Amino acid sequence: MSFSWHYYPHLVYLTSDLITAAKIAKHGFSTRHGQLQGRTTANFDLGFKNSDPAHVREMRQLFLTAVGITLDNLVAGRQSHGTNVEVVTTAPRGAFSWEDGFPATDALVTASPNVALSVYTADCVPLLFLDPVQKAIGVAHAGWRGSVNGIAVLTLQLLQQHFSSRPEDILVAIGPSIGPCCYEIDERVLTPLSQRIVFWPEVIYPSRPGHYFLDLWALNQRLLQAAGVKTEHISVARLCTCHGNRDFFSYRAEHGRASSLMAVISL
Repeated sequence: MSFSWHYYPHLVYLTSDLITAAKIAKHGFSTRHGQLQGRTTANFDLGFKNSDPAHVREMRQLFLTAVGITLDNLVAGRQSHGTNVEVVTTAPRGAFSWEDGFPATDALVTASPNVALSVYTADCVPLLFLDPVQKAIGVAHAGWRGSVNGIAVLTLQLLQQHFSSRPEDILVAIGPSIGPCCYEIDERVLTPLSQRIVFWPEVIYPSRPGHYFLDLWALNQRLLQAAGVKTEHISVARLCTCHGNRDFFSYRAEHGRASSLMAVISL
């Protein structure tokens, strides 16, 4: 399934055609292109760590308005590359300041209408979940640690436990993130990968001696399929944030100084 680009004079973002077709959720994946105080910027930073919080709130509202969401309905976690998943019932939380977000939380689920769940990335994998049958949603932030430790599957399990979702009904959009063309790893990542993931040889490719390229897209997709999500219900953007650094923030391409993209979904 494909993703669609949306171009406006003041903003550029993407949506998943798979989620759009369900017609019960608003969602979007931001890019680095937007507007701040009336001027176009390539630093459309939607995270609080590197930018003036007042500017971030302004840019968040611009992006969310385009998607059809208000900042007052936004929920976020204080991401820590862990596997904690929070069940959300009310908003806002983490919308106006980083400190107000759910502590050490990298995934969120809800069945409450008009509660917008969000994650923030700059190479890590953003995942959006939609159950069109039970009308529930989820988001997950999956770097290599989160991916290897199965945060995608843990998010799926919380949807099952709290909202009676069935894996075969759930739609998942895997947004822009670092691709196998650019994500080079060494033994520090390969060791836990090989210890926890049975199919690990199928998601790495040889690079220079002692190094490998890791396909985080395939890793998360394979884990979700093994948990019961249908192949045709998983949409992968296949847009590399590092290779496509002109359109996306990339921690690796920008040597650790990257701003943050937002992925958001709301019933």
